[in-house]
Amino acid sequence: MSALKEFTTLLFGVHAHQPVGNFPEVIEEAHRRCYLPFLQTLHRFPEFRFSAHFSGWLLDILYQRFPEDMALLTEMVERGQTELFGGGDCEPVLAAIPARDRIGQLDCLSKKLERQFGQRPRGAWLTERVWEATVVPALADSGINYVAVDDYHFLCTGRQMTELDGFFTTEEDGRTLDLFPISETLRYRLPFSPAADAIAGLEKLAAEGRDAAVYFDDIEKFGIWPETYEWVYEKGWLEQFISGVIGSPSIRTSTYADYHAAHKTRGIVYLPTTSYSEMNEWTLPAKAADIYSALLAREHQAGTLELHRPFLRGGIWRNFFSRYPESNWMHKRMLALSNRLSKTAGLDDSVALYDMLYRAQANDAYWHGLFGGLYLPHLRRAVYSNLLRLEAALDLISPRPGSETIDLDHDGHEEVFLLGEGIQAVVKEDGLAAIHEFDSHELLHNFGDTLRRYPEHYYRKLDALNKTSPEKGSAEGISSAHDRVAFKHEILPEDMLADDAPRAIFVDRSIGDEGNRTLVDGYVVKEDLTYLATGDGWQLTKRLSLTGREISASYRFTGEPPGRFECQINLNMPSCDSFSGRFILADGSIPCGFGQTLRQEDLTEITLDDRELKGSVILRSNRPLTLHASPHKTVSQSEAGFEKIMQASCLTLSWSPGADEEWLICLEICADEA
Repeated sequence: MSALKEFTTLLFGVHAHQPVGNFPEVIEEAHRRCYLPFLQTLHRFPEFRFSAHFSGWLLDILYQRFPEDMALLTEMVERGQTELFGGGDCEPVLAAIPARDRIGQLDCLSKKLERQFGQRPRGAWLTERVWEATVVPALADSGINYVAVDDYHFLCTGRQMTELDGFFTTEEDGRTLDLFPISETLRYRLPFSPAADAIAGLEKLAAEGRDAAVYFDDIEKFGIWPETYEWVYEKGWLEQFISGVIGSPSIRTSTYADYHAAHKTRGIVYLPTTSYSEMNEWTLPAKAADIYSALLAREHQAGTLELHRPFLRGGIWRNFFSRYPESNWMHKRMLALSNRLSKTAGLDDSVALYDMLYRAQANDAYWHGLFGGLYLPHLRRAVYSNLLRLEAALDLISPRPGSETIDLDHDGHEEVFLLGEGIQAVVKEDGLAAIHEFDSHELLHNFGDTLRRYPEHYYRKLDALNKTSPEKGSAEGISSAHDRVAFKHEILPEDMLADDAPRAIFVDRSIGDEGNRTLVDGYVVKEDLTYLATGDGWQLTKRLSLTGREISASYRFTGEPPGRFECQINLNMPSCDSFSGRFILADGSIPCGFGQTLRQEDLTEITLDDRELKGSVILRSNRPLTLHASPHKTVSQSEAGFEKIMQASCLTLSWSPGADEEWLICLEICADEA
């Protein structure tokens, strides 16, 4: 703690970002309810100095669609009121991408800020405050002098809260970087407590001799989170807060840049691999998160939580790759293409190719906590769209073989990559003999991009929700999204049942006499793409193939086949349950959309027509079978409440197999004619 002084310096920072691939109407609402009113309010108070970070992808959209927002920001930068922070251009978790791409992403946004605002950043926003020491060299080599992380990071080193009113220095591989500790207390107080209380809290810090109060958090808390637009703007919280800060003799405002230039480091510090405390819980599997949450509750009840919390770490951000195979697969696909791009010679337009890669590295679709992230199909689709666009471009430069086998995701099972006429299928040899990725490079879509149902720690809240009404705040403030619990959709117990297998293509089950289903997960490789499974008195040969624009699976039983057999096909159709996705029968009739259930007997052909995709998938069978189609939905939480999200159209095909009969099921991808 510094020597006693008469005022504390408020370092006020906001972070603005929208996920790559987010819906235009969502960005429109963010502009209307948050970005524009926030900037308009701050613009009226030039003496209130602050720092801001806008991700590069969002900046591009704001310049194109909302130039009035950018005009206000530009003027505030020019008059010295606002400092702009850099960071990864498309908001990657820097620790999760290769070092060469860290530098590339950082430099991309720094150049953009210098070009558009005449200011090259000295500070950088660290996505989700995910800290690993390995990011230091890339930040330093990119001209970044300082970043902001949570005070929790420092507490985990044994530092005391009273020490965290300045910045510290760390080093890695001969490079140094300064670190500002963001106050968790301020993160929860602003803007949710009354403005007068927030100002009183800052004045108390001044009375205690604290040199700086460090705040840096999502700008979306100022208008987009539930209840905040009315609270922040219509009821005047933001203007009251700014006026109170300006009028207080105990508080001054500064940009991080000016404070950093005028002060010296508090000394050396080495932070552990961690993120903010909420994230450390979200990364844990459900059972572990239950234990961790109960431990925190006991500490809170005993009155020792604040004392012991630095030593109760939870998990790390990379746990999401081990928790969710779908996230891990996307990540390893991204790493492989990054490596391939870095080694490819003769690039005519490397800027465009790296733009595809950087967009695929955007963090949002790789994890899940309070926000949808991984659970949102349109965000995963954006990742795959950019990966497939990049892959197709690299294939033109350096064609791949028609078949390649590798354990890409390091799960102990090899994957077979098959290439056809603009399509690609990936078979995982894990006992299911199923297809886990099914791509159209023409449509830039992965039809196998689905998400299975997982047990989630936050499901425990649902029982409480059935007994109490959602929190509405009070006259003394409003609830943070971290505390607010609500329903967006009705959630039933069966909606939360975990899946027994991945939501892949050609997942098989035998059906017993009493209707009980048994997953066929013991396929062994007989020869290339031919697999053998055994059951009670029968053997099943399954053969997968890719020809042209079509993948197929053939089934042939020997011995005494089960009475019934079924094959489940899960297809990610971008229209989901909207009006633009529909089933079309062989006679041209349209029975329903993807969001409804459909049962058809004696079916040999059906088309899944998707107007948003501008393409379709045709399913054909060589023999009549029974189709049961239904939407596959998962339950997740968001800042607005619990919701059900459609992940795939689940097609369950069933039939009564005969010995030595071949059943052939084919899927053909068709793109609309231009």
